[in-house]
Amino acid sequence: MTSAAQARREAGPDYLDRNTAAWNRWAPYYAAAGRRAWQEPEPRWGMWGVLESDLGLLEYCEPGMNAVDLGCGTGAVCAWLARAGLNPVGVDISSGQLENARLFQREFDLSFRLEPANAESLPYEDASFDFAISEYGASTWCDPYRWLPEAARLLVPGGLLVFLVTAPLVMACTSSTGGGAGERLERPYFDMHRFEFESDGAVEFHLGHGDWFRLLNENGFAVESLVEVRPDANAAPRYSLVSNAWARNWPSEDVWMARRQ
Repeated sequence: MTSAAQARREAGPDYLDRNTAAWNRWAPYYAAAGRRAWQEPEPRWGMWGVLESDLGLLEYCEPGMNAVDLGCGTGAVCAWLARAGLNPVGVDISSGQLENARLFQREFDLSFRLEPANAESLPYEDASFDFAISEYGASTWCDPYRWLPEAARLLVPGGLLVFLVTAPLVMACTSSTGGGAGERLERPYFDMHRFEFESDGAVEFHLGHGDWFRLLNENGFAVESLVEVRPDANAAPRYSLVSNAWARNWPSEDVWMARRQ
């Protein structure tokens, strides 16, 4: 292991307080989108709202399975899982987002467990879950060198991990001041890890494809699929990271599916 990689693994978790504060500020602005997601008859995934029937992220899931959403936000993913007959648990560091989720539980008369917890260190026994998912939750706002080993610990052998993240090329084409991705490289692709933008005070984590493969392998996962999402020509992004024209030419979003060995 290189010294740079070792330093990343040993970096202090100051980002947890910063990200908790940021998401508590942002939570009121996610209530409307959360309500729409709860109302969807079929899951829509990621920044482009791709239908579950097109991506098949829940094809492995069966009624009765125990599932955990790592960074559940407004709880929409757990709602979809509960309606499919699974036993989901949603964990999140933001009390504001968990309050949104509890509001929707009452509004839509649907119950599942919600836990105020950090996805890097969860109060569950080994092999507690058959399925784990993170849609821009822990997969973006927690350190992958911490949350991914925890996901491996929580999954039963043969359990599936699904997570959605911003494609590394987007980060390589985004300047240090933030804003949308342009059509030129702004920063190195190699040694990606921690990203900070002055405008919001939060901390994001992004890895290149090679680093994701290595980290998954080190933690006992076998990658079954990597989907580089290409949106339809008329799709509008949920976030202002990239334009449709940009994402039609270059990958903007990755969907990883990995099996615990």
